[in-house]
Amino acid sequence: MAFEVFISYSHRDQKLRKELEKHLSNLKRQNVIISWYDGNIIPGAEWEPEIIKRLKRAQIILLLVSADFMASDFCYSIEMNEAIARHNADQARVIPILLRPTDLKDSPFTKLKMLPTDAKAVTRWPTLDDAFEDVVQGIRAAIDDLTSKGQSVNSPPTRRNIPYERNPLFTGREEVLKRLHTALRAGKTTALTQPQAISGLGGIGKTQTAVEYAYRYQDDYDFILWVKAESRESIISDFVTMAHLLNLPEQQEQDQSRVVEAVKRWFQDHTDWLVIFDNANDLTILRYFLPPGGKGHILLTTQEQATGRIAQRIEIEKMEPEEGALFLLRRAALLAQDAPLDAASPTDRQAAMEIVHAMDGLPLALDQAGAFIEETRCSLSDYLQFFQTRQADLLQRRGRLATDHPDPVAATWSLSFEKVQKANPAAADLLRLCAFLDPDGIQEEIFTEGASELGPTLQPVAADPIKLNEAIGALLTYSLVRRNPEHTLTVHRLVQVVLKHAMNKNTQRRWAERAVRAVNLAFPEVEYDNWLRCQQFIPHVLASKALIEQWDMTLPEAAQLLDNTGYYLTESAQYMQAEPLLQRALSIRERVLGPDHPNTVAILNALAALYDDQGKYEQAEPLYQRAQAIRERRQNP
Repeated sequence: MAFEVFISYSHRDQKLRKELEKHLSNLKRQNVIISWYDGNIIPGAEWEPEIIKRLKRAQIILLLVSADFMASDFCYSIEMNEAIARHNADQARVIPILLRPTDLKDSPFTKLKMLPTDAKAVTRWPTLDDAFEDVVQGIRAAIDDLTSKGQSVNSPPTRRNIPYERNPLFTGREEVLKRLHTALRAGKTTALTQPQAISGLGGIGKTQTAVEYAYRYQDDYDFILWVKAESRESIISDFVTMAHLLNLPEQQEQDQSRVVEAVKRWFQDHTDWLVIFDNANDLTILRYFLPPGGKGHILLTTQEQATGRIAQRIEIEKMEPEEGALFLLRRAALLAQDAPLDAASPTDRQAAMEIVHAMDGLPLALDQAGAFIEETRCSLSDYLQFFQTRQADLLQRRGRLATDHPDPVAATWSLSFEKVQKANPAAADLLRLCAFLDPDGIQEEIFTEGASELGPTLQPVAADPIKLNEAIGALLTYSLVRRNPEHTLTVHRLVQVVLKHAMNKNTQRRWAERAVRAVNLAFPEVEYDNWLRCQQFIPHVLASKALIEQWDMTLPEAAQLLDNTGYYLTESAQYMQAEPLLQRALSIRERVLGPDHPNTVAILNALAALYDDQGKYEQAEPLYQRAQAIRERRQNP
């Protein structure tokens, strides 16, 4: 967990503070620290309370000492006194840094033995780089000391449910991030904060930019909440999850609308929160769920070009040649994560920019190219030649790469997939299975509990924890999946598209049926203690329902999955989602078992109960009557 760093300084020393920030950037990129300084306060905001609030949260406090610092009432009397009090109470580690020669005799720094009277000022070192590198090493030593003493548990109080880890290779987008921060922070001095929307083509890096914003400015917020906004169902699912995260009294409510309203009231009653609606491509659905008022910040990612009054839109463009080349070289491990583009050889820089040009600067395609180059150790020029040879007909047909079509991305993934197939066939099958599930939050229980339904190659691997981890590792090698701390996998939607298109119809149906059977086996038992786990499976059940309809499945497992999920949704008062699942389950049972089978009667009763619970008695009554008539006919043949 990162340590929060507060920087106290006089504005006369702002230039030196910025130099220090540059040297701290690697610690921030590695998520070792997160830093905050009062330069973030915009004009007109209540900056003093905000500064003190941040100072009281910090675990490491840097005091940038100079004559101007000592002469400042706020720095010397307020910030320093609070810092030393927290240091003495063992609540924070205070590190004074002498910027310019200053009389330290009888100062708190010398009395507390934080600085010697003859301390060497930063400006007296041969170079500022030497001085600040020494400072960074001192901060690293302080972090190691805190960690060794078990104080790393005193993490910043930010509560967040970001489903992605910070990307250490994130490159560029600085202007977008600054614009977002300025626009969102502007709400501090106005009555309303305008939601911001990151907009652009699929694969252009909208979600990654939102993730970077959340981590980069996480010290601005007490709560960071993430909502998968692909559909109404996924939004409701995440609002239900949020109610648990926020420990709201309504988290146990059966009526989903009351849970949603409770979460929206929480937004009204609290400040210092950020909520991110990711993949909000249907803004008409999103409108109902947007938190009212201006007490927090709202960020959207969307493919829509017109956001109307819902949000202020910021367009994400393709990567420029140098920016894309830097990202590619770092991703391919041909440059260190913090190395500049000039550190690469002229030949590599030129070849990298040619690849960027060939892929039209699409970050997702560059990421996959870098993964392939890193794994195979092929040269950049060889990769470019290979790519152009494999995709000649596609380039001719499309005219340009990576506009609104995943062809160049598909080519890169197909190369990686071929390597996985040769190295670990079970890993290839695991990815095929993932292609038919919801792409986000794929529970590993689907593999382990559903192992018996996953075919002869994957079944024994899924049943063996070590082999399963090796298979997942093979996919991670090519960045084909992301493994999350919650024992879930994430696979990009375009990976799913590529994999499905590579299969013939028979193979697609086989994997679709395996996915439905596996989700059925993994779906938790419907009892109150399992409600949260059941809710987490809803996206995969919805994906299974789509497969059932697409392939007109009449599998007993399909009906059972829809029946069990419909029962859970009815019990938790999510009636809108329950109805189509139970209707489909009834259709399957009628076709396979006949209209008078006992299992058909059970579904009739379940569907009738759903209508009954909603007060829709005219719809419930004929279903009850039909079920009763079937029972009577079976009793009196």
